[in-house]
Amino acid sequence: MQTPPFRSVLFLCVANSARSQMAEGLARAHFGPGVRVQSAGSAPSRVNPFAEEAMAEIGIDLSGQTSKSVQTIDPTSVDLVVTLCAEEVCPIVLADCPRLHWPIADPDRRDEDLEDAERLAHFRSARDAIRARIEALAGAHRT
Repeated sequence: MQTPPFRSVLFLCVANSARSQMAEGLARAHFGPGVRVQSAGSAPSRVNPFAEEAMAEIGIDLSGQTSKSVQTIDPTSVDLVVTLCAEEVCPIVLADCPRLHWPIADPDRRDEDLEDAERLAHFRSARDAIRARIEALAGAHRT
């Protein structure tokens, strides 16, 4: 595995409960200990149980992760910021570094009346979209 040109990546979404948490878990698994991986949100809540379930299906355990405020992030510790908001206003961090925007719809779909299996399907879809982007990001930086 090649090490990307960044040593630290921060994933942001509003609640830091699903998309950014899944991205954190996927990036840790993909990049290993050579890259510091963080996630945060502007209105942190909790790690969504559906996110935990979707990630457990592919062997990634989110149970040790917590929802964090973007205000707790030291901007000097970040080499790359990735925002994952689609229709919401993403949080910002005042880090002087490159930024990527991966607009992925909130898989929780709180405004829709869904069965658990339907909701989990949205989390799987978001997980797979994030995984593809992390793999593309890693591939873009291979020499």
